[in-house]
Amino acid sequence: MSGTLNKVMLIGHTGDEIKMHYFEGGGSIGRFPLATNETYTNRTTGERVSNTEWHNIVMRNKAAEICEKYLKKGDKIYIEGRLKTRKWQDDQGRDRYSTEIQCTEFTFLTPKGESGAMPQDSSSAPAKEPIHTSQPQVEEPIGEEDDDLPF
Repeated sequence: MSGTLNKVMLIGHTGDEIKMHYFEGGGSIGRFPLATNETYTNRTTGERVSNTEWHNIVMRNKAAEICEKYLKKGDKIYIEGRLKTRKWQDDQGRDRYSTEIQCTEFTFLTPKGESGAMPQDSSSAPAKEPIHTSQPQVEEPIGEEDDDLPF
């Protein structure tokens, strides 16, 4: 084992439509900015402060094509991947660097038809059912077992 780990997990909102590039061999690459927010209260002034951090997301092949089809500006998405820093030279010959997140997994978090209440209600209903079915297992009587406790 090498003893190192390069893993990034982000939940944020897309800052733009995905920009696609297609290659001769059939491969593709998609790029888009992702915004994550941090909000806190300043202790000295009591004022709420909000900071936005922008991340450059890179997706490849089928994942990029799926995101191009379904992602819109402002959609919420979970991204999992690794950091990659690229180096290039600008027009004046100066070295430039860009840090990107190479996406390996993603999950769309914005529900279909976010503006309508119907999809949100129908998607949340199945999530409640397992909670109800697991509760009776927790509510089993444990009165007799209390007597066997060693303390």
